Amino acid sequence: MKLLTREIEAQLIKAGPDRPAEETPIVCKYFTPDAAATWFICDGHKVENGDWLLFGFCDLGDRQMAELGYVSLKELESIRGGLGLPVERDLYYSGTLADVLSHYGKGW
Repeated sequence: MKLLTREIEAQLIKAGPDRPAEETPIVCKYFTPDAAATWFICDGHKVENGDWLLFGFCDLGDRQMAELGYVSLKELESIRGGLGLPVERDLYYSGTLADVLSHYGKGW
């Protein structure tokens, strides 16, 4: 599965930073099917080396330590879970950053 389509790229570029959480849509959600990591991406931009730097809420398997942060597309593409499965894109997720923060009890 392709993690970053042209449609997602356009949404990330359009998203931009500095919006209230209630107005910040989650552009895409990535997850490991055989581990407990999830990334809710709401912003991103292409960097000089052709990679993408993505920003969103990152849960690497410990809900207490989940936080807003950055991850590169190449990093996501290199991750494998316990059974060796790659990161996948949730094709049906929709919500806002406020929804995610509320779900994790991180309503800043």
